[in-house]
Amino acid sequence: MFSLKKWFQLILGFGAVLSFAAPASAAPDAFSTALAHGPLYAGLAAFASGLLVSLTPCVYPMVAITVSVFGARQVSSRLQGAALSAAFVGGIIAMFVPLGVVAGLTGSIAGSILQNVWVISFISVVFLVMAAAMFGAFELDLPSGLKNRLAQIGGTGYAGAFALGLACGPIAAPCTGPFLTGILAWITKTQSALMGGLAMAAFALGLGVPFFVVGTFAVQLPKSGRWMVHVKSALGVILVIVALYFLNNAFGFFSKIARPTPGFLGTMLGIVVLGLAAGALHKSFDGTTTDKVTKGIGVFLTTVAGALLVIGATMPKGALVWQHVPVKEARAQALGNQRPLIIDFGATWCGACKELDKVTFSRDDVKREASRFVAVKVDATHDDDPVVSSTLSDFKVVGLPTVVIYDSKGSEALRYTDFVEPDQFLAALKKVD
Repeated sequence: MFSLKKWFQLILGFGAVLSFAAPASAAPDAFSTALAHGPLYAGLAAFASGLLVSLTPCVYPMVAITVSVFGARQVSSRLQGAALSAAFVGGIIAMFVPLGVVAGLTGSIAGSILQNVWVISFISVVFLVMAAAMFGAFELDLPSGLKNRLAQIGGTGYAGAFALGLACGPIAAPCTGPFLTGILAWITKTQSALMGGLAMAAFALGLGVPFFVVGTFAVQLPKSGRWMVHVKSALGVILVIVALYFLNNAFGFFSKIARPTPGFLGTMLGIVVLGLAAGALHKSFDGTTTDKVTKGIGVFLTTVAGALLVIGATMPKGALVWQHVPVKEARAQALGNQRPLIIDFGATWCGACKELDKVTFSRDDVKREASRFVAVKVDATHDDDPVVSSTLSDFKVVGLPTVVIYDSKGSEALRYTDFVEPDQFLAALKKVD
């Protein structure tokens, strides 16, 4: 059964997943945190993203036309309609899966680029621009003539349906862009071609659901109308929340405000509800002056409070208490007292670092065992700082998170460069004297 925290992780996965703020070694972050609970969660997030995109004006109006082109409306049996529709969805999958495989294979290269704070900031700004388009600031679509030509590729029959599915990507491109970018960036951190292919297949399946339903059952979808504006507004709100989440990962401005306490989370949830009631989704910027003002207020309240709600809900509670002192001072202290040493290198934008704090370092038995260690945390958020850069170089840190454990004699005993489960970490600590 999903917990509230897991629902937050899935919501982030819709936009991202969200997760291009960490280096290649830092797998669990937003969308990838869902994966930490099992591939099913990540698959659901990708599927939901594709389904949401299929309900936008970039895709939805093309469903009935496209199904007619590949012949599912003229079949003699429902089974044949299902087979044609499956061939079309297979084409969509065949178009998207290679993107996921390539992203997984090139993960180490892309991840080193995506850990840069300014790259994170740029992509977050792109998300905000895409959100503005969802709110109606400008039109984000392909020319209708080009869309019609793409929708006629392949002709009728199974081969035609498959070829038309391959062309569905460019048709949906204006609305898939921000979501697809986030998921592909998450895939680069998994460095897994298999996981990349499966995630993109789930996204493609979500995108293909309306086509399959219409082609198989010949149903009449609701006509395009004002409800689609609400869908676009919902996507816009999600994109803004995701952008704010990652900007916070880069610069930490919301972390100074957010708290993991029930009172704070309840207050933020109340403000989100207030923003929705004010018109964040159901009003339009094309309406009256009053509608524009109330929608603007609603969007502001919903997105800011929503970001604070997600950040607060994913903050660690009762984590291990760390010293924030120069590493050389901590090593001298450990050697002087003949105690082992833990050095945790992390950053505000590092998802796996937060996952370590939240899951591993906060467990009571881990904290008890770690109490005999000198524990120091190094904040590498600004790795262009000469002191930080020098420290990372001295300890041969090439990615985050990195946890280095020394024994009481000052010799390196263990080193972790990825998220580590509490049981594994606890067993390792017990072996260090």
